[in-house]
Amino acid sequence: MLGTTRMEHSQHTEGPVTRAIENQTAKLPSDTFLWLSVGSIAGSLVLKMMGRRHDALFVGQWAPTFLILGLYNKLVKIAGSDNEDTPLRH
Repeated sequence: MLGTTRMEHSQHTEGPVTRAIENQTAKLPSDTFLWLSVGSIAGSLVLKMMGRRHDALFVGQWAPTFLILGLYNKLVKIAGSDNEDTPLRH
């Protein structure tokens, strides 16, 4: 955090639930979310070819969610939500 002092940063810390989730998801490789997204797209295509249009739309809409979760996971690994509480992970 550029331009913030230690005192300013300590006023904005994450709660224990967020910290626990981030500790668990940081263990996952970043490409896990990419593969989940690709799998969602492939599953959607298969369902569409089977004529299950509504199921295909439902499964296909998971792809952007997985990509956003992957982005969040990567940001937490790089910057951490509480840099002072957790070391950087590369």
